[in-house]
Amino acid sequence: MIAKQILGELEQEFQSTRILLDRVPEDRLNFKPHEKAMPLGQLAYHVAEVTGRMLTIGKDGEIEVDVLIKHPIPDSKEEILACFQRSTDIVNALLSAADTSWLAQSWKLTKSGATIAEMALSAYVRTFVLNHFIHHRGELVAYLRQLNQSIPSIYGPSADENPFGGH
Repeated sequence: MIAKQILGELEQEFQSTRILLDRVPEDRLNFKPHEKAMPLGQLAYHVAEVTGRMLTIGKDGEIEVDVLIKHPIPDSKEEILACFQRSTDIVNALLSAADTSWLAQSWKLTKSGATIAEMALSAYVRTFVLNHFIHHRGELVAYLRQLNQSIPSIYGPSADENPFGGH
């Protein structure tokens, strides 16, 4: 997997994500569509941070599972949007760097120092950066729909927006 290809794919995803995060209603950050669900603010923050955080973790080569599963809860929408900007800056810096040889390495997940998962970094980037990000963004769309927020066009028309015109 080539850094510029990953960056190109993420840059496209960032455009619709930025619009989506901007539509998170600040007065509903504690909204949960189900008792087992994380609050809207926590999910939005996770969507905002996941690409930069997970790409950094990949570059580092390994992480303890207890650190991996921590998800901060923001106090404001401004905090979510600032996190997203930091995350996209990290992604751009890592994938635009002159040396991206770290992408040819492997990555592992550990628990109390013991390896519980290991994979090529190319598989890690696809799974834990791209797919993970898109999965949680889809959850965010479902939350926002329940709150009657307008959903932007992501891969084509939504029920609220048609980038091709018409209805």
